[in-house]
Amino acid sequence: MFIAAVGLTAGLIWLFRPVASRIGLVDQPGGRKNHRQATPLIGGVAIFCAFLLLLLTLEIPLGQWRAFFLASAVVFIIGMLDDFQETPPWSRFAAQIGASLIIVLWGNIELRNLGGLFGNQDVLLGVAAVPFSIFCSVGVINATNMLDGLDGLAGGLLLVVFGALLALAWQGGLMAEVRILLLFCGVLVGFLLFNFRFSHDRAATVFLGDAGALFLGLAVAWFLIRFTQEPLGLLRPITAIWLFALPIMDTVAIMSRRVMLGRSPFSPDREHFHHILRAAGFSARTTVFIMLGISLLMAAIGLAGEWAGVPEFIMFYGFLALFAVYFWGMHHAWKVMKALRRVHDRQLLKTEKHRGGANV
Repeated sequence: MFIAAVGLTAGLIWLFRPVASRIGLVDQPGGRKNHRQATPLIGGVAIFCAFLLLLLTLEIPLGQWRAFFLASAVVFIIGMLDDFQETPPWSRFAAQIGASLIIVLWGNIELRNLGGLFGNQDVLLGVAAVPFSIFCSVGVINATNMLDGLDGLAGGLLLVVFGALLALAWQGGLMAEVRILLLFCGVLVGFLLFNFRFSHDRAATVFLGDAGALFLGLAVAWFLIRFTQEPLGLLRPITAIWLFALPIMDTVAIMSRRVMLGRSPFSPDREHFHHILRAAGFSARTTVFIMLGISLLMAAIGLAGEWAGVPEFIMFYGFLALFAVYFWGMHHAWKVMKALRRVHDRQLLKTEKHRGGANV
């Protein structure tokens, strides 16, 4: 099944790529974007189609997945519309809330118990379970979408998350979930064959697009919430945070900064962790490897803590301490980047004045 997912995704990308250029489903260079040529936005389309086609071949009951299918269709459609022509942020946000409502209210994917974050007694949400679950689901979807900033970054980090979930499902004997997670890992590998920089001079030939990022983000939210709650209870909620730690920290840090600066938390910028690494002089390929290594380390810490039975409050306070260090480092890096931009702007101004004087 894994091999079939890799092959079908790669085949669909090869088939859709010339079509995307003809219909205008491409990402044009310019502005905040670093790529040098128009690149088809059909990675997510191929992933979505390959996943659904192969899912129908699995001999598993699909009734319990109906909410996931409908919610996936909602975010996929709004993502496709945004890939063709940028839609207002409120429309994407509304679609994410709608999809989250579907999985929470119909699919019963609801965070009711956060575990022993502060001691031996579990934190039970009660009536706050539904709004908190929707908030977390939308947060994971957005965090996934924000990952898509460098060739191979989103696909690689998501492969780490789905791989960890696959290991947990295998250990728990959930063979239906194992098969579905194998599909997700396979379609991501098939996509990365065209999106990952296997050498410094080879850029991605397709991009994931919002359609793929929103769909995969919804899938991550579905599995993380479902696996942490009864009746499955495969992992503790704090372990789920460690599995998705880097995207969570980057999203919270960057959105907090935007709010503090009086901007919309959803406004685009070039201040994410991968932008900082690039500004520090690392190549795009090296930056991706650094972030993959960090993500793998955090997932390994989470799984080790889960399997070793480390108390949840220790894992929770450990994560908070890590996030504090991360936020401090990001804040310092933002100050340095701001200072460098000022120096750069002054140099440009001097150069323009010098040229103007020479022309006179």
